[in-house]
Amino acid sequence: MHGVTVVLRRLLFFYAAQMGAEVTVLPGRTRTVRELLAGGGGPVFSFEFFPPKTDEGEAALWLAIRQLEALRPAFVSVTYGAGGSTRDRTVRVTERIASETTLTPVAHLTAVDHSVADLRRIVGQYAGAGIRNILALRGDPPGDPQANWVAHADGLSYACELVELVCRLGEFCVGVAAFPDKHPRSPDLDHDARILAKKAAAGADYAITQFFFDADDFFRLRDRAAAYGADFPILPGVMPVTSVSQIQRMAVLSGAAFPGWLADRLTAVAEDADAVREVGIEVATALSSRLLAGGAPGIHLITLNRSTSSRAVHNNLVGQPVRTSSSPSS
Repeated sequence: MHGVTVVLRRLLFFYAAQMGAEVTVLPGRTRTVRELLAGGGGPVFSFEFFPPKTDEGEAALWLAIRQLEALRPAFVSVTYGAGGSTRDRTVRVTERIASETTLTPVAHLTAVDHSVADLRRIVGQYAGAGIRNILALRGDPPGDPQANWVAHADGLSYACELVELVCRLGEFCVGVAAFPDKHPRSPDLDHDARILAKKAAAGADYAITQFFFDADDFFRLRDRAAAYGADFPILPGVMPVTSVSQIQRMAVLSGAAFPGWLADRLTAVAEDADAVREVGIEVATALSSRLLAGGAPGIHLITLNRSTSSRAVHNNLVGQPVRTSSSPSS
């Protein structure tokens, strides 16, 4: 009977969203990120996963999810993939996290190649799974993240429009993206901060940053955003480096600054995977410690679908060492 009830609820939310009606998610066991950040229990820790491209990748992802579940993070999120390329897997994995684990999932949603009707349907699907937290992102152009942005003919052009849509559809907690190193398409840092303030004014409850390596860049972003009226928590995204080539590629795509001192340290041990990982853990731990000391509300660890480095950084910060030898879950 419970299974039938869940199916009927999902259908109800799906059709309500298709018609543009509110798809309110009633309060349940899942707390919102807004509530978690306001809880006053000290810094929050969360983890971000990338959508797998294959069934084998999905199995590896679930191993990491189960290992990190034991740390009882505030929430976890699954990204949408470049250009919305892994939407179906993202939605499926996020729904499964909601139904099969004790974790609080944050559902990523982008405007890439989606009509407003598509977006309503996806929000209804998330709501039907009992998901109350959505990270609303404009997203990158499909195929070439550096290309000019072209909106869907029946879609949205800006993240703040997506925030407004999600807020109209129901009682969701909405997060947005922030960029300590400036969004690649922003002309300057001030413009970037003004855009973040517009997202807050549209109804966003908090922001999560792109990964970065200089704590001062985060603090400057926080101060600029506050000056323009973005009065909400900003969670720093921290990525423990596990691969030299991968982090360089991601830095180019995201516009994040990849500092020379870190490149030098990693290049010196590039042939030793364990040494690269140890450098990544050390740098991410030091960065996170400084961010927390400077008042960051928590740390959002970008896992690259492997748990060992993220567990090590988390446990370094809370005083519980973890073994970091090579394994498929590194």
